[in-house]
Amino acid sequence: MSSARALSAALAVTVLTAFTWPADSADGAPGHPGRQEPQWALTALDAREAWRTTRGAGVTVAVLDTGVDASHPDLAGAVVEGPDLTGTARRRSLWGRHGTAMASVIAGRGHGGGRSPGVTGIAPAATVLSVRVALENDDPRRGRGRERGRDALARGIRYAADHGARVISMSLGGGGGSWKGSAAEERAVRYALGRGAVLVASSGNDGAGPNRRNFPAAYPGVIAVGAVDERMRVTSFSNRQDYLSVVAPGSGILTADGPDSYVVGDGTSSAAALVAGVAALVRAAFPELGPAEVRRAVERGTVHAPADGHDPAYGHGVVNAARALEEAAGIRRRPLRASAPRWTPPGPLVDAVLSRRAVCVLLVLLVLALTVHRLTRRRSGASGFPGPW
Repeated sequence: MSSARALSAALAVTVLTAFTWPADSADGAPGHPGRQEPQWALTALDAREAWRTTRGAGVTVAVLDTGVDASHPDLAGAVVEGPDLTGTARRRSLWGRHGTAMASVIAGRGHGGGRSPGVTGIAPAATVLSVRVALENDDPRRGRGRERGRDALARGIRYAADHGARVISMSLGGGGGSWKGSAAEERAVRYALGRGAVLVASSGNDGAGPNRRNFPAAYPGVIAVGAVDERMRVTSFSNRQDYLSVVAPGSGILTADGPDSYVVGDGTSSAAALVAGVAALVRAAFPELGPAEVRRAVERGTVHAPADGHDPAYGHGVVNAARALEEAAGIRRRPLRASAPRWTPPGPLVDAVLSRRAVCVLLVLLVLALTVHRLTRRRSGASGFPGPW
């Protein structure tokens, strides 16, 4: 596959409607009475209950995307600027919209601009590491920039793993070789997992059409995420594959967009970003858990799970932040001595063996004591001193 696979990858989100806050809206948390368009995904994920435990402080989530606008009011102070691996010049009008949207879903502070409440992310105290590995869908340079962005995604994964990212969010896929994958990317995924990072990716948006395998979601070890609507039904566009891990809200999702503006959109991109945020909550509360254990907690903590436990449309079910934290707590409490020999209470045969050993030990000690006593008497007699009593 071309090494610029990330440059030409179609971003897995379809923006539907630009959104402007009403003039009488007041700053506040999701669900504020003045809010005309509540963030329904936070309610579906049971975010408020999860926030009783953690809001993601101390965890860095790498957003491998089109760049993140750190000046957006909802992301002020939340973004660390990483490298631009696309090999293309930055054009303000065609830069960072998708990446900013995903960052707000993960770690938006909810400040907004003016009197707007803004967007609150599922892990609103987490830090975002922005690594630019892709161009916007409408950027005409995407095709021309392929050779200049060699192995952008693979390099981005390695950079994130080497620079403190505990979670790597990749809302990418849908073109330029993403149906075939890349050896360099797969090696980078293994490298990041070995460094302790949790990797999350969108499953793709052609479920109603070719429904192709989509990378990086299809790489082993990556949490592949599909999308559901407000009724918890899998959306028609969400890809259905046997490697699908979980699903999350991906329809009518409010996100940041450019300087002090917002959009509502559909796509597995937002669903993946939400799951990356849930993974950040788990990592914040239980930093000792490894990537496989975090994934297990996310999958076991789902709701609306399929009858058979897993299917290509729902994966293991709909992600729930509060339940994922409960599962993570259970994983941490389990004893880590599985390889140690199990102690067996003494039975009649064991008692007999132990008794024989005890008698032998006593006899050896008695012989040693008598030997020492005799040697002491002989030495004391030869020197003219009285022996011991």
